[in-house]
Amino acid sequence: MIDGWFKHHIDPIWERAARPLVAAGLSANQVTLIGLALVAANSLAFLWHRSTLWFGLGLAVSFAADALDGAVARLRGQSSKFGGYLDAMTDRYQELFVLLAIAAVSEQWLVSFLVLSGAFITSYAKARTAIERPIDNVTWPDMFERLERIVYFCAMLVLNGVAQSIFGTRLVLIAGLWLLAVLTHATAIQRMLRAAAILRADDRPRDRVS
Repeated sequence: MIDGWFKHHIDPIWERAARPLVAAGLSANQVTLIGLALVAANSLAFLWHRSTLWFGLGLAVSFAADALDGAVARLRGQSSKFGGYLDAMTDRYQELFVLLAIAAVSEQWLVSFLVLSGAFITSYAKARTAIERPIDNVTWPDMFERLERIVYFCAMLVLNGVAQSIFGTRLVLIAGLWLLAVLTHATAIQRMLRAAAILRADDRPRDRVS
C-alpha cells in the first residue's frame, strides 16, 4: 500500500542512496543477493544473541540495503525480467529466514506459520492473476504488502526488546505476531477479491458472446 501510493516520492530517495553502490560498480542483481545475505546473517545471529532489539535494528539496515536493488537497476539502466524475478524470489526467502528465526527463539511456531502463509498467499494472489491477464504491478494498494510487513517486523522487534528489558515480558512479540497473522491473511483475502473482480470483468464479454 505504501509503495503503491508513494512510489514516485520514495524512488528518488532510494536512488540518491544507491549512487555509491553504482559508483562502486555493483549490479542490481548483486545488490539483491547482498540484501538476502544480510537478512540471513541477521537471522542466524538472532539465534545466538536472542535480542529482539538488535534483531529489529539489524533487519532495518538489512532491508534498507535490499531495497536499493531497484534503484541501482534504474540508475544503471539494467532493469530486466530476470532481475524482477530474482528480487521477488529472494524477498520470499528473506521473510522465511526472519520468521524461522523468530519461531525458533520464541517457540511461537503456529503464529509464525500463519504469518508466513499469509504473506506467501498475498504474493501468490497477484502472481496467479498475472498468469490469467496482464496486470500493473504498482496499482494494487492492498492493506499489508511487503513494505508494510517489513516496517511492522522491525518496529515490533525493537519495541519488544525495549519492553522485555524493562518489564521482562515478550507480550509485544506474541501479540504483535498474532496481529500480523490477522493482517496478512486479511490482505490476502482483499487481494483475492480484487483479482476476482478483475477476472470476472474480463470474462463477461465472452459470456455475452456465448
